[in-house]
Amino acid sequence: MTDPNAIQPSALDQLPDRDPEETAEWQASLDAVAREAGPHRAAYLMRRTLERAEAGGVALPKLLETDYVNTIPTSAEPALPGDPEMEARITAWNRWNAAAMVTRGAKHGVGGHIATFASAAWLYETGFNHFFRGKEQDGSGDQLYIQGHASPGIYARAFLDGRLNEGHLDNFRQESGGNGLPSYPHPRRLPWLWEFPTVSMGLGPLSAIYQARFNRYLTNRGVKDVSASHVWAFLGDGEMDEPESTAALALAAREELDNLTFVINCNLQRLDGPVRANFKIVQELEAQFRGAGWNVVKTLWGSAWDELFALDTTGALVRRLRQVPDAQVQTYQTRDAAYIRQDFFGADPALVEMAKLLSDDKILECFHLSRGGHEARKVYAAYKAAVEHKGAPTVILAQTVKGHTLGSGFASKNANHQMKKLSVDEFKAMRDLLELPIKDGDFADGVVPYGHPGADSPEVRYLQERRAALGGPAPARRVHAPAPLPAPAEKAFAAFDKGSGSQNVATTMAFVRLVKDLVRDKETGRRWVPIVPDEARTFGMESLFPSLGIYSPKGQTYEPVDRDQLMYYKEAKNGQILNEGITEAGSMADFIAASSAYATHGEAMIPFYIFYSMFGWQRTADQMWQLADQLGRGFLVGATAGRTTLTGEGLQHADGHSPVIAATNPAALSYDPAFAYEVAVIVREGLRRMYGEAKPGEDQNVFYYLTVYNEPLPQPAKPAAPGVDEGIVKGLYRFNTAESAGVNVPANAPRIQLLGSGTAIHWALDAQKLLAEEWGVAADVWSATSWGELRRDALDADAALLRGEERVPYVRQALQGAEGPVLAVSDYMRQVPDQIAQWVEQDWSSLGADGFGLSDTREAARRHFGVDAQSIVVAALAQLAKRGEVQATAVKEARAKYGL
Repeated sequence: MTDPNAIQPSALDQLPDRDPEETAEWQASLDAVAREAGPHRAAYLMRRTLERAEAGGVALPKLLETDYVNTIPTSAEPALPGDPEMEARITAWNRWNAAAMVTRGAKHGVGGHIATFASAAWLYETGFNHFFRGKEQDGSGDQLYIQGHASPGIYARAFLDGRLNEGHLDNFRQESGGNGLPSYPHPRRLPWLWEFPTVSMGLGPLSAIYQARFNRYLTNRGVKDVSASHVWAFLGDGEMDEPESTAALALAAREELDNLTFVINCNLQRLDGPVRANFKIVQELEAQFRGAGWNVVKTLWGSAWDELFALDTTGALVRRLRQVPDAQVQTYQTRDAAYIRQDFFGADPALVEMAKLLSDDKILECFHLSRGGHEARKVYAAYKAAVEHKGAPTVILAQTVKGHTLGSGFASKNANHQMKKLSVDEFKAMRDLLELPIKDGDFADGVVPYGHPGADSPEVRYLQERRAALGGPAPARRVHAPAPLPAPAEKAFAAFDKGSGSQNVATTMAFVRLVKDLVRDKETGRRWVPIVPDEARTFGMESLFPSLGIYSPKGQTYEPVDRDQLMYYKEAKNGQILNEGITEAGSMADFIAASSAYATHGEAMIPFYIFYSMFGWQRTADQMWQLADQLGRGFLVGATAGRTTLTGEGLQHADGHSPVIAATNPAALSYDPAFAYEVAVIVREGLRRMYGEAKPGEDQNVFYYLTVYNEPLPQPAKPAAPGVDEGIVKGLYRFNTAESAGVNVPANAPRIQLLGSGTAIHWALDAQKLLAEEWGVAADVWSATSWGELRRDALDADAALLRGEERVPYVRQALQGAEGPVLAVSDYMRQVPDQIAQWVEQDWSSLGADGFGLSDTREAARRHFGVDAQSIVVAALAQLAKRGEVQATAVKEARAKYGL
């Protein structure tokens, strides 16, 4: 394994040595130090020399790891402001109530986590008392990404400051009664408290980076100055194994996001055991973050270790700390002083001598209790260094003990993540340790009491005064309901009503053209946030480059190669487009930050994220659930949609199922528009619903998913029939009848209803003509713009019926009186149209692109899946033959005629 501290070969090695004699003198000096004072002294001097070189701007490889000690020595720690004793009492109350809440809930079998907050209490309390800004000053404050398993401690603090009562705590994880607390940070479940859902492991750190980046975007574009906002992300060391946790570290460093701090609670444990049993997670993370360009602050050891480090004149203690793997550190936490003397100190003669100067109590204090993350002064020094550091984000690696203060039955035990309660005796021991005024008699019938010093106690007054000085309660979500955004001029939408004439236009291009018009709107244009993952040219968006600019905090420091072209690549500090490179996860994190800016910053932004539909829901559905939980609003656009429209790309790119996944998300309104005018109607309605005047009882906290296609086709004019716009929004309307389509059918011809969505409606229209001209069948064609919204409406009607209310589903109303059977077709698996089958009164059948995709022409792919016009004709004849309305032989004849 390569030593991460080794200096790697560089360009300097290729240069001739201009002064070999001087070089030899330096090398000889180093040899002499190693020989006389030992190799560790030589290594120490080299490290200090490299640090001095780096500080002086000399271009040398950076050290990726430092010694396993605190970055900020005790002598350099700033004084802790405020009243440390008061803050210790507040923290004690919060520790108690967090454990009591989970233990009381355990009697109902609802679970909960105790050990995480016990280890991280001072990491939060120090921030709440001295750093985390509330929203009552500028409406934004700081953004806090709370580690999900620590939520009981956050609830306990809200109880202490009066924002929650005992009834709330007793309903932890019991929400059905309406007075409960969600298990983790869930804005949709507790929207006045939580801003950011963080328990999908890894999504918190990823989102925090893009939130910090979006804050800079808002400031640089002049939408709102949020430069005072700081993003804090609290993470577990085990969580850092998730690829999303470290996916955007380079972005944060590259864009110098010094408005961002990661606080990683390094208690060395994940759910089942040690994070790095045979290694050291702190050192690994330090190297990873330093290599990515972050400022790293290690807060590992508490003040009890100062005496030990002062005795370490040979460096033996620092060497031993680097050698001991994390799992052994965890073992020390549970063993007596004799074991530690033998196993830790006995490994080096110098340490044996050191241990003779230490009492057993001193050894146990250091190895059992004293960690940097458990001391307010150490944490304060790290936080102060983080917020004062400029030019790079900071990560604080704070070492703690999982289960700290919960007793020997919890601390550093492998199973403590699954341990949900303390016994009464354990609580009494914890009470004595924390010096809380709780009496034995308060444990009525064996039930642990909540503790509160009183609403007018010095502790509560201090807590509230500190929060008032920092801008109000935190965490807190505030919707400073701005006035509804004015609707854009109708002209932008009406332009699509007349169709495209003889020109073929793909619906992807129609959407891009619509956005180009909307971003010019004087009132709302600047609020659009176009997001694309390095596929803007694929979607025809390059025309937006020179007009809107691609956001870059550096602006454009080079002359673009295509500067002499009309649609040149233009980056700008105030650019509007977020072109994220090949990262769907990063693009979704952008979208989430923009979609919830109405609450985070009181600024309604209108994000649209356009992507290969196959690489959206399939790849980042977890983030789309996060988006829903965060009450985000905006437009997701799945381009190059469908299983047969993206010719040549084959199986991996052929999306036949994104609407199925979208249907699993209660906040997603999924549409599969066929025509340009449908796209315009849907976007107009989405702007009204999410950003305009909401109708009574209408939930504005939704987002839209539109599938658009790259297949250039004629775009018809919008039918003049009444109710078309309503049908587009609700999910179904009749596009034409056999008669209005102008096809010749005999009187009393058998009739069928063809329902198509997206590009499939064009196959249905071709089939309508074939059925009339070659088989004497009349077909009416319906545009099913949203199978999902039809189903949602039908489910609501079913629920109303159970309440004793009579409601007819819209799909049944729309098809009422339509003659003949219904045949539905889409460019997706049959499960997509089959969502509504049970509410259709007519005989139902469907066609779809089930199975894997393949590389070929569109026509060949559609024939392969049996969804082309000829396949629709055969399926329609089969339906009619079942009813006795056409001869059974017609089906066989059609199959032979079309080569099926």
